[in-house]
Amino acid sequence: MESIIGNKSMARTLNKTERLDSLLMNLAQGRINTEYIIKDIKTNDEELKNFLFTLGCYEGESITVISILAENYVITVKDARYSIDKDLAEAIII
Repeated sequence: MESIIGNKSMARTLNKTERLDSLLMNLAQGRINTEYIIKDIKTNDEELKNFLFTLGCYEGESITVISILAENYVITVKDARYSIDKDLAEAIII
């Protein structure tokens, strides 16, 4: 009986987590000329995180997609424009 209750509460927890993940979107899913606030950088690659940090992409910073051409995203961060690829755009959670 205890394991059934435990499994149900664990399922509820997973569903809440899944719902939160579905509410979050990455920059690749964003719209052009819409300002977003970066919520997280989601990657296991420390080098990628550091690179994005040097561009000014970190939690709480605003970011805007200016254009998308052939999976290259032109973005503005802190009044500077950068071109990033789709992998980088997918790592930026907005």
